[in-house]
Amino acid sequence: MDTRDDIVAIGLLTQNDIQRLGDSFSRLFPLPRDGAFEDLIKAIDEADREREQRSKP
Repeated sequence: MDTRDDIVAIGLLTQNDIQRLGDSFSRLFPLPRDGAFEDLIKAIDEADREREQRSKP
């Protein structure tokens, strides 16, 4: 029987976000600052800008 929990979300959090979550947040996997996720961050930022533009009257 597989007893692992299903992954339901992945988040990119700042240190401040993690502090707000407190001790109840127990599964954290820090990412190195090696630029490996730079393209992903840029794509997320661009999608957010596009969403904001579409929501303006």
